[in-house]
Amino acid sequence: MCGIFGYIGEKEAASILVKGLKRLEYRGYDSAGICVLNKNEVFLIKGKGSINDIYHPENFQDIKGTIGIAHTRWATHGAPNEVNAHPHADCKKEIIIIHNGIIENYSALRKILEKEDHKFLSETDSEIFAHLIEKFYSGNLEGAVSKALKLIEGTFGLVVIHKNNEEIVVAKRSSPLILGIGENEIFIASDAAPIMDYTNKVIYLEDDDIATIKKSSYSIKNLKEEEITRDVHEIKWNIDQIEKKGFKHFMLKEIFEQPEALENVLRGRIKEDLVKLTVDFDINKLNRVVITACGTSWHSALIGKHLIEKISKIPVEVDYASEFRYRNSLVNENDLMIVVSQSGETADTLAALKEAKSKNVKVLGIVNVVGSTISRMVDSGIYLHAGPEIGVASTKAFTSQVMALLLFALFIRQKKGLSLDKNLLEEISSLPKKLIEVLNKSEEIKEIAEIFKSSTNFLYLGRGINFPVALEGALKLKEISYIHAEGYPAAEMKHGPIALIDENMPVVFLATNGTVFEKVLSNIEEVRARGGRIITITDRDDSNIKRLSDYIIKVPATMEELSPIINSIPLQLLAYHIADLKGLDVDRPRNLAKSVTVE
Repeated sequence: MCGIFGYIGEKEAASILVKGLKRLEYRGYDSAGICVLNKNEVFLIKGKGSINDIYHPENFQDIKGTIGIAHTRWATHGAPNEVNAHPHADCKKEIIIIHNGIIENYSALRKILEKEDHKFLSETDSEIFAHLIEKFYSGNLEGAVSKALKLIEGTFGLVVIHKNNEEIVVAKRSSPLILGIGENEIFIASDAAPIMDYTNKVIYLEDDDIATIKKSSYSIKNLKEEEITRDVHEIKWNIDQIEKKGFKHFMLKEIFEQPEALENVLRGRIKEDLVKLTVDFDINKLNRVVITACGTSWHSALIGKHLIEKISKIPVEVDYASEFRYRNSLVNENDLMIVVSQSGETADTLAALKEAKSKNVKVLGIVNVVGSTISRMVDSGIYLHAGPEIGVASTKAFTSQVMALLLFALFIRQKKGLSLDKNLLEEISSLPKKLIEVLNKSEEIKEIAEIFKSSTNFLYLGRGINFPVALEGALKLKEISYIHAEGYPAAEMKHGPIALIDENMPVVFLATNGTVFEKVLSNIEEVRARGGRIITITDRDDSNIKRLSDYIIKVPATMEELSPIINSIPLQLLAYHIADLKGLDVDRPRNLAKSVTVE
């Protein structure tokens, strides 16, 4: 959550910072701010809203300086307004900071500092950093930052400048921060998106790293003030991948990128009817798999449970990462934990990972972002290689996660000496083409969206492996259209939610061929008898489906194990078109951020 960007070099910083913040706004867009240093002068502009709300060329044209920091905020402490927007300054307006994360002991620290006559302007916890560093500053900015951090309980991606110093000091703990290494210039960012315009060489900072950055050099220390070295990595994707390429929204572009994304997940991983994964654990000692995730990734984990138990015959438990760490989880060294996260930075998932590692449990990561914190902490992993996902509501990462979990299930079966279903392997290879068939129905789905765009409630129903798809379909609609929607097991509907059914209730059924098709048909009958308006996703030319449904979205037939991937696409498109027809900001839904790096 929140976007951090900083620059030090030989170019004018202001325009670079504005461009960088625009790349980062999917991480938060409640408020934004920029600070530039020039010959002991401080230029600071910030306000409520997006960077476009505060960026007016006439206000920026006179801002000179080659050192600057910028921030786009997803509010935690304090309402989104100009006062609470970052950057924050100390009492003397000499030390300026931007911060991602949460300071857990900020109330106690604030009371101490207020007794020392520090005057706070905002409601944020982040402002603590400016005053705490001021307290310790005596000419050495890095030393003051280091002393301040030793009093901090919580998480931080911290960037600090002083009006009299031609340097930037940064620090990280459980909140992503990377350095982009250019020629006579260095960039600081919370992810790679704003850096890719200038360089593909990056350094991923580790927890409790403190880096002092000048325009052509940097040094990194730990909290013990010991010099340490971090490797320089090369980012493989390019800036074209984070452009809209003619699509109205990033979300729509990413929905349409799913055939290619699936091909990237599969590339090199199925050869000669064998699954090739680099996974480090002893299959003979494996008693159980525990999958932990949040949000959309949790839905893919639920599908993964079905796949792993069916294909590899190993019991699977799925936990919300936010709950796993706060109960007495009985994991042990004979379990395997799988952590699933698009960003690889999800705070709750990271905490669950650390909990598992403390109990000597092997951890496998399924992540999309190369070099992310989770990818560096796990014992082994499966990169999705789906490409950057900018839209806040996840689409291609979700279907890629499901495919990665299917590959893992097949891999475990193979390691157990059991044969793989060649028909399934062949069907997997044909799946990207079938997704294109579904995507070609976008305009047809848009017509249905036009009919239901004014609805206030939706119900999504599925059974078996497609119940989590119902959950995900409902989540997508909630996230971007602000329509209340519930995903529910179709058979459980009569134990409560059936009371909601009337002529104003749209009900989306997942009724593709499989072991529970006839059961779903009975559930459709129940809704029809109570006057609900039925939208059915199906791959069958079934007379009963035609008789019972108000609207039908036909999808290509596939094997049941693959149906969640195909069935997700029309639900993504339905949510997208409803939100777009309502005139909403699809890529930046209110109150949300792409990467949830706070609890």
